[in-house]
Amino acid sequence: MTIRIDEEYLVSTLARLVQINSTNPSLSPDGAGEAEIAAFVAGALRDLGLEVTAWELAPGRWNVVGQLAGHGRSRSLLWNAHLDTVGVAGMTEPFSGAVRDGRVYGRGSQDMKGSLAAMLAATKGLVESGVQLGGDLLVTAVADEEHSSIGADDLVARGFHADAAIVTEPTDLAVCLAHRGFIWYDVETFGRAAHGSRYREGIDANMHMGRFLAELAKLEVELRTRPSHPLVDVPSLHAATLHGGTELSVYAAHCRLQVERRTVPGETIESATAELQAIIDRLSAADPTFRATATPTFSRPPLAVDESAAIVQVVKQAAETRLGRQPAVVGQPFWTDAAIFAAAGMETMLIGPTGHGLHSAEEWVDVVSVVDLAVILADTAVRYLNR
Repeated sequence: MTIRIDEEYLVSTLARLVQINSTNPSLSPDGAGEAEIAAFVAGALRDLGLEVTAWELAPGRWNVVGQLAGHGRSRSLLWNAHLDTVGVAGMTEPFSGAVRDGRVYGRGSQDMKGSLAAMLAATKGLVESGVQLGGDLLVTAVADEEHSSIGADDLVARGFHADAAIVTEPTDLAVCLAHRGFIWYDVETFGRAAHGSRYREGIDANMHMGRFLAELAKLEVELRTRPSHPLVDVPSLHAATLHGGTELSVYAAHCRLQVERRTVPGETIESATAELQAIIDRLSAADPTFRATATPTFSRPPLAVDESAAIVQVVKQAAETRLGRQPAVVGQPFWTDAAIFAAAGMETMLIGPTGHGLHSAEEWVDVVSVVDLAVILADTAVRYLNR
């Protein structure tokens, strides 16, 4: 059956969501957090008759879950969007929610309040259609995706689970089946402090870090020559920050380098760490005064779901029905909360609207694509939950 999407509701809801400042306070010191926008979303879901759970997981940081109960024991489905946005520096209309030429403008319009509005409009369409869903639908909106994903982590830790999940990050209405992960490392070299004149006593940790960086550059080149993943290309790394030494006339006793390593499906923390340790081992063998460590400090896994997965097939069918063409199948170079849901045992994929200006001074989302997304989500719920 065709689920009618209330386009006026969708656009007005999207404009209102953009007008609510939900800047992530972990990124901007004056960030508002998710309290106000979570209250709005929770109210919208309650108005639609869903059973709503909302909770504060840290001061000012909120998650919301709405459950549209199914009428049988079919499989379950989870939709997800994040509530937070990045900062607004340089923007002329960060919270306008202005609608011009088929676009909605403002911070978060594409990333990802357009998706959140599509989820609410799709839910409204399902409720008002009277369709009987065989399984439960969970409509989730989480905190902090733009920083540490404490919202998605807490959601799954509290036992919110479904057989499949759709994360509605913007994909230009392509079906996204994979994205890269990342690992952050602290690499430290250790020397011996001494006056700059006492070259027989001093050991220069900065010089030793230079040797490590030279070998790291070789590894970076080698990573790019590896067989590429069909959807996310090759792994990569970069040297992000470097700090060493205390005074001009003192040998540096310590140097610290932060490295970000982007991983592809099939790679692990253990395999990536072993590559850095191999560099340290070679340099230590060549010079007994060389001492260094490489410590992973934070990581997120890559995402990969098989194209034959039931949720992928259903979304592709729903998208083709709505768009009149087969959707593109893609991967993404960036990380999303989708990997958290996948790690919790859900078949997880991404699809979201078209727009421009993620994290930049002008951001907008295309209204037609948001409507398309709402139709695809509602059609997917009917097809997937009634199988």
